[in-house]
Amino acid sequence: MKKICIVTTSLGGGGAERFSGMLSQMLSQLNFDIHVLTTKNVVEFTYSGKLFNLELALKGSKSSFKKVRLLKQYFNDNKFDVIIDNRPRSVFLKEYVIYKYLFKAERILPVVHNYNTLNYLPQNKFLARVLYANVITMVCVSKKIKEKIIKEYNFKNIITIYNPIDFKLITGKANEPISIKNDKLYILFFGRIQDKSKNISLLIDAYKNSKLIKQNISLYILGDGEDVGFIKEKVKKEMLNNHVSFLPFTANPYPYVKKALFTVLTSRYEGFPLSLIESLACRTPVLSVDCNSGPSEVIKNNENGLLVENYNQPAITDAMNKLVENEQLYSYIKQNTVNSISHLKIETIAMQWKKLID
Repeated sequence: MKKICIVTTSLGGGGAERFSGMLSQMLSQLNFDIHVLTTKNVVEFTYSGKLFNLELALKGSKSSFKKVRLLKQYFNDNKFDVIIDNRPRSVFLKEYVIYKYLFKAERILPVVHNYNTLNYLPQNKFLARVLYANVITMVCVSKKIKEKIIKEYNFKNIITIYNPIDFKLITGKANEPISIKNDKLYILFFGRIQDKSKNISLLIDAYKNSKLIKQNISLYILGDGEDVGFIKEKVKKEMLNNHVSFLPFTANPYPYVKKALFTVLTSRYEGFPLSLIESLACRTPVLSVDCNSGPSEVIKNNENGLLVENYNQPAITDAMNKLVENEQLYSYIKQNTVNSISHLKIETIAMQWKKLID
């Protein structure tokens, strides 16, 4: 039985963190010995295996020396066969220490979760080769990320494995009861409230100019993040307080997703957005901008959702109106949602990871 360590910033908040929990469960069900290392004390998502919470182990200490000592002891004691690294890796010197002196395993598999590859690789190509010199395989969550890294860094040892979807889990959780004020019709954004990447400002501008307000269709924004205050202030400035509602983060957003008319993604960049495939798994159509990367690898325009040019507010507004006014198109898209992502079922993706690890 191979011993595997999944390294993640936390088990809460974003898509990469949620994926880490899902990966631990997938590999545990395949009878691998799973360990999960989190650098922050945030545990909101379900996971399998033995957890090492570095922040808890530090007991409030901010000492870098103590952190290095604890990590060195952890990896030396466990003697992992495989380390799967899901963290952002933007500081070269820190990552050099981690990859050359702390990580101890027969194989290290770094995962790139975002098209903004500077979060994962140094801009300097020489430093990137130095950092990942001993890496046999790098995993990207979309084909466009893989193509970008090959083009910019000339790396050869790269594969794509998409994020999975657990249909059974999501279907069950989506049926849990929730209370929607006055049973309102609404569209939904759910995810991290970070305007720099998610561009929720663009979503609000598109919604403001749409016909949805006159039809009493609300916009719900579900999630937490550093820009909640900023987005609330923008909603107030645009005089949309009666039409835009904010819901706090929940580990189970699926009942809200299921009841939404459609979900919206207006990000500047992504990786392979879980929110899109989770929405489709709930039989809820999606409206997304064609950002790099992920949406174009999930959405077939006018088939399982609408895909529009990024940063084009009028086009997003028109797409919102189209999904509300064209009932025939809406019904057609809705009936295609689940089948369009059948290739992403968790059993299929799990076998791709098993093949890589074995």
